[in-house]
Amino acid sequence: MPRTRFPAAYRRLRWASAVDSIGDGVFTAAVPLLTVTITHDPVLVSVVSAATSLPWLLLSLPAGALVDRHDRASLMWRSQALQGVIVAVAAVLIWLGRIDSTGLAVLGFGLSACEVIFANASLAVLPDLVPAALLHRANGNQYAIANTGQLFIGPPIGSALFAVAAAAPFGVDVASFVFSAALLAKLPRRPPPQTARPPMRVAVLEGLRWLARHRLLRTLACLLAVNTFGFQLGNVTLVLLATQTLHISEHSYGVLLAGAAAGSVLGGILNARIVARIGAPTALITALAANIVLFGLIGISPDAVVLGLLLALNGFATTLWNVVTVGLRQQVVPAPLQGRVHSVYRMLGWGLMPLGALAGGFVADRLGVRAAYPIAGALRGIALAAALPVLVSTLRAPNE
Repeated sequence: MPRTRFPAAYRRLRWASAVDSIGDGVFTAAVPLLTVTITHDPVLVSVVSAATSLPWLLLSLPAGALVDRHDRASLMWRSQALQGVIVAVAAVLIWLGRIDSTGLAVLGFGLSACEVIFANASLAVLPDLVPAALLHRANGNQYAIANTGQLFIGPPIGSALFAVAAAAPFGVDVASFVFSAALLAKLPRRPPPQTARPPMRVAVLEGLRWLARHRLLRTLACLLAVNTFGFQLGNVTLVLLATQTLHISEHSYGVLLAGAAAGSVLGGILNARIVARIGAPTALITALAANIVLFGLIGISPDAVVLGLLLALNGFATTLWNVVTVGLRQQVVPAPLQGRVHSVYRMLGWGLMPLGALAGGFVADRLGVRAAYPIAGALRGIALAAALPVLVSTLRAPNE
């Protein structure tokens, strides 16, 4: 039986995601390399990372209300265009040698502020572009595309360009934002119904109340908060673990990220099938348990090959978690509340990332860069143990 084809609008979104993700991957490799040329202080490195994740705490709620009040496709292309302007300014400063750790923190904050709007809008717009029966496939495709560009194709390009000129990878990122914005501008417009709009505060509270009443999504959001705190706690010093402890070169660091991405890419391709075969509850709990074990092992990696393999396995498990939870939210949350509930979920789930980044810097400073990942794994294990009864009892009836 032939598989159902995706609509043309989704295929345009997919191409935009592909272009944007390659630029993001170039940027992802270049920023840590630029940071360690400015400072080797793990605390300052963690401050840059914390500033980058801070908008998810500060701006998620108003961004969700904006997504439900305005045409989502328009918000997406406008946010990409603004990101292109921000990176262009940063590229000029880097070329002139006028960037420091404060400038990197400001750059990260500005880009993430735009990304908060873009990410919420892209999650909310997907059910408008594809039928419900294709959501798991569409989400899996989006994660495969994002991980291919961000972690597989982009990082080697970014590290290679950085070795030539520090500003070069940022110029590539600017081009990716411009091209992606041009594609997104052609998506069909679907403005929200012209009904009476409550004040922003009331609109935000509606999303908060809806999520607070939904036991399963509320639990998943809290579990995500601990997991992302732990992820940042460990990942913020990954560049130091790779370049300072395992003595990986700048070019090889990009290759390491690309190798690690293989698991995420494979996960995006296969995880929808895994969910269909073993069911969402088993897939979700298996992914969470695997992340815990893998985090402990990453911290004791003896060389770059083992580190890359463990990061790849962790990426596969993380993508499995994402495919299940994102699809669940898209199916359960009412369409008029998609933006606000996604934003509340993201705020709760990602709001602790700045604290995780700062904690990772202090842990690395006091206990060494290897200590952060095992500590993060232990925290994730405690959180899963606390959430497990709710997950087991409610995952089979997600609408309750």
